[in-house]
Parts: sequence; C-alpha cells; structure tokens
Amino acid sequence: MCGFVGWVNTRSREEDKLLIIDQMAETIDHRGPDDYQKWVQGPAGFGHQRLIVVDPKGGVQPMVRQANNEEYVLCYNGELYNTEEVRDELKAKGWTFNGHSDTEVVLVSYMEWGEECLKKFNGIFAFSVWEINKQRLFIARDRLGVKPLFYSEQKNGIIVASEIKAILAHPDKQASIAEEGVLEILTLGPSRTPGHGVFEGIDELRPGFCASWQHGILSVKRYWNVESHPHHSSFKETVEKVRELFTDAVERQLVSDVKLGTFLSGGVDSSAITSIAAEHYKKEGLGALQTFSIDYEEQGKFFKSNSFQPDRDLTYIQMVQMAHQTKHYTLEASVEDLVSRLKRSVELRDLPGMADVDSSLLWFCERIKNHVTVSLSGECADEIFGGYPWFYRKEDRDRKGFPWIRSIKERQKLIRNDVSKRYDMEKYMLDRYHDSIGEAPLLKGESFEASKHRQMLYLNMNWFMQTLLERKDRMSMGASLEVRVPFSDHRIVEYAYNIPWEMKHHGEQEKGLLREALRGVLPDKVLKRKKNPYPKTFHPNYTKAVTAWMDEILSVPQAPIFDLFDHKELQTLNESQGRSIDKPWFGQLMTGPQLIAHLCQINHWLTVYNIKIN
Repeated sequence: MCGFVGWVNTRSREEDKLLIIDQMAETIDHRGPDDYQKWVQGPAGFGHQRLIVVDPKGGVQPMVRQANNEEYVLCYNGELYNTEEVRDELKAKGWTFNGHSDTEVVLVSYMEWGEECLKKFNGIFAFSVWEINKQRLFIARDRLGVKPLFYSEQKNGIIVASEIKAILAHPDKQASIAEEGVLEILTLGPSRTPGHGVFEGIDELRPGFCASWQHGILSVKRYWNVESHPHHSSFKETVEKVRELFTDAVERQLVSDVKLGTFLSGGVDSSAITSIAAEHYKKEGLGALQTFSIDYEEQGKFFKSNSFQPDRDLTYIQMVQMAHQTKHYTLEASVEDLVSRLKRSVELRDLPGMADVDSSLLWFCERIKNHVTVSLSGECADEIFGGYPWFYRKEDRDRKGFPWIRSIKERQKLIRNDVSKRYDMEKYMLDRYHDSIGEAPLLKGESFEASKHRQMLYLNMNWFMQTLLERKDRMSMGASLEVRVPFSDHRIVEYAYNIPWEMKHHGEQEKGLLREALRGVLPDKVLKRKKNPYPKTFHPNYTKAVTAWMDEILSVPQAPIFDLFDHKELQTLNESQGRSIDKPWFGQLMTGPQLIAHLCQINHWLTVYNIKIN
C-alpha cells in the first residue's frame, strides 16, 4: 500500500515542480516508507511513496510505459485481488509483462481498456494516469472507498493526493474553511459528506467515481453503484451464496510477498476472517496464522458492561485461537499510549477524529507492524448485513436524520450563540441526509418498509462505513501497515443490497443471515455472541488525562476552539467529566471522556493546521 501526489500545471516550471512534488510527498512518507520516486516532465509531476507488499523490483512507481502512440505514467495506491485473471486476459490480447506486480496490471489495463478497466478490477485502489501526448490526467477510486483520493482544481491545473495534508503542502494552498466546512465539523463530525474535503478548494473523489482533467476542464463521473433487483433465492441458497462470496473474498486477500496476519476481536466478523484465513494457511502449508487483539491497562478492573458493550473479548478470542491454533498476540495499551497519540491521530486524518477510538487503533497498528506488514480486518459487515441497532430498532429507524447523530441539540448547546444563529446546523444535517437517501437505488413496486431498508443500507454504506474505513486507512497507514477488509468486496455488497431484511435479520438477531452462513466455521459461542463495538478504555486515568488537556485549553481564552464553542459550556462539560452531555456525540460510544477528547482534537486541528475560518 502506498501514497502518491500529482500536480499538473501548464504555467509552472519543471524546476519548481521538482521541489514542490518533494515537499508534498514528504508529508505522506508514512504511507510508503520503503521507497520514494518522482517523475516530472512538462506540465506534470508525480511523487510516489511505496510500501512494498508485492514484487519489490517490478512494482516501482511512478511507472511509465508506451503503446498506442502514447506514453502513460501511473501512480497507484492499492491492491488488486484478481490480478492473475486480469493479467491472463491481457496476455491473451498480446500484452507482455516485466514483473508480477498488480501495479503493472493496472497500468496495462488502462492502456487496453481506458476507464472501462475499472469494471475489471476486484480490489482496493486509488490511482492516477497521465497521458503525455494527450495532456490528459485520469484518476479513479475503488468502489467502496477503502483507499483515499483528494484533488484541488487550480486556474491552470489540478493537484491530486492520497491525503489532504499533501495538497495543503502546496504553496498555492491555504488551510481555510468556509460555512460548509464549519458545518461539516460541528454538525456531522467526525463523519463528513461524501466528496467533501472540508477545507476550502479541496474535494474528495467519491467511492465508485473517476475523473479526467484535460485542457483545464475537469469531468467527474460515477462508474459504479449498487443496483436494485428482485431477490428470488431461497434462504438456504442465500446462505450458501454469502458463504461462497465471503470465503472467496478472504482467500483472495491473503496474497502477499510479505508477512500477513489478521485482527481478532472475538466478534463474529474478525473471527470469521481469521477462521477462513487460518484454515487456508494450513491447507497451503504456510504455517500458523498470526493474529492480534487489543486490550487496555487494568481493563478487567474498570470495565463496565452496557447495552452496547455487554462483555469483554478475551474468552471469545481464546476460543477462535484454540480452534485454529493461530500464533496469537494480545497487545495491551496503557492510558499513556492512548493519550500520547490523540494529537497524532488528528494529523494523520487531517480532521478531528474519534478520540481514543483512533489513537488506540494507531497504537495497535504500530505494534502489529513489528510482526507483519499486511493484516485483514472485519470492517463493513455491520453496514451491509444490518448489525447496528438502527437497522432493527423502530425508534432508531424512524429517527429524523442520521441515526448515529442523535446529538444535534447537545451540539448546539456547546456552540457559541452567535455561531449557532449564523449556521443552521439541523437543516444542514437534514439536507445531507435527504440528499443521500434520495440517491439510493430503489426497486419499483417494493413495499415502503423494504424501500426504507434499502435507504438505510445505502446511508450506512456511504456514510458510517466511510467514516470507519477512513479511520482504518489513516491509522494503519500511519503505522505503515496495510489493512485489507474482505467484507468490502463489491460482489458481497452488490449481493447483500438485494437480500430482504427478513432474511438478514434471521432469528430476530443482528446479522442473523451472516451467522447462518458461518455456521460450522465459528465456534457456537462466538457465532451467537451479541455484537460488541470496537473496545474502549474505562480507566479513570484516561478521563483525568483528557480533562487535564481540556483544562489547559480553557486556560487560554484565545484558543481557536472558542471561535466556535462557548467557553463556559465547555468548562461545565469538563467539570462533569463529560456527564453533562448524556447522548453519544457520534455513533454509540462517543460520550464522556471520548467527547472531551474529540473537542480537544478540534482545538489541536485548528491550531496545528493554522486554519482560517472564512
């Protein structure tokens, strides 16, 4: 996995591009510490930071190749899981290859099929292709948005990069936010509108989209979306199809020239990935699979069961580990480990994040990287198979707006009065909500309830899932660890989109259908385990640490956060250790100390990025 930057400008000199490409690429060296290469010629320049996973010699980038009276320059971040099938198809058309990297397959595919190549790929990717003679830039992003890509249009060109920080490193860009950017942070954060870069003049290429820039004109188009079809299969046939698709997705994603492992939380999703991966390793004679779980300092002493997090992971992890004889590591994070990375996690995300949910993942990935370079993780299953309460709780389903943002009134309470009067937070949130459900492909003649389910699926796929995928990409790449997510395989998503809710909620249990598909794969107790979210610390010293951080901010009346938030309200919140706001800020767990830490992260973001609010 890697990171890249690109700058096309018809008025700038090559000498300037060489320097600017370097300074942009340097900001994302964590994405690819193994190699850095650049290519500059005429109006275009590109830089590539490489994390070597496949074909060290044959996958060097930027990759240049000639054909069809054209010369192509590729920068690529990602992994194809059907490399050999696509390569064989290209060989049958007369193409030859210099190595075995998927990078070369991506480039040759574009040379053969143009943008239609995107329909051939099964994988996670973001890439750019510069066609020298046509003076044309093409960019694309994978269907589900596992890999990031941002861009900024200029008067005489365009800037592209894997992360926002690289675009901000360009001398022509200033870190500023206008009304929409403010509303994204205050109303939707830590999620954001698909395609919205928050910073002025920076956009995100949405998942399933591609774009071309030529002669000053940018054209953006969608090349993929889920489609609605009647589901005619029986429950048994559906279970078998889900098992088949999921098993194939996991096994495809085990291809690597470097050491590979899996995240193992003891939940259904990560346990299923681990079980299939471990058996595949045995069958192929690859030895014991390495597995990793996170725990927290004195968690046994301070853990408090609740409806969202009813029990701890350890017992279930041991069941899976023993069943498949994996080489398991339980990594225990201290309070200091979490607190010391709260600022760094903002800088990796370029935006205020999910407090210790981010910083703990960053620490976890750093420790995993001591053992493997690639790992598989269980994200996306809940979004596509209906694992969250808002899929099945009537009060959640019927809530106005995003079901994971139940805190608009509480958010408004913390905002300065003049800011609250200037920005209509609730309207902005509802507008974004209606925009999204209005995009959802519905099935003609379907019942109102079935259509509501499709809209909820679409909403989760394009919002909640994107927030978690962004978190996973930035924190893992911050540790130079490649993380793959088998449940994001587009074939699974396409199929699941049309499975009736009654089947998905089989047995009145969240992800009931998926559990049936995994019967015999998982130990029964793991199979029946109630969903648990990503674990958080309950240690009182964490609360002390983040309230102390907020005390520091409160002692500086000129701190940038007070341009938006009310000083007195934040002080009250901090003195209550977060208890004065009783609803999660976002999702299910951002309450109390997590909310205080998130607000501290907002102040850090405004400060370190020196953001101007227009």
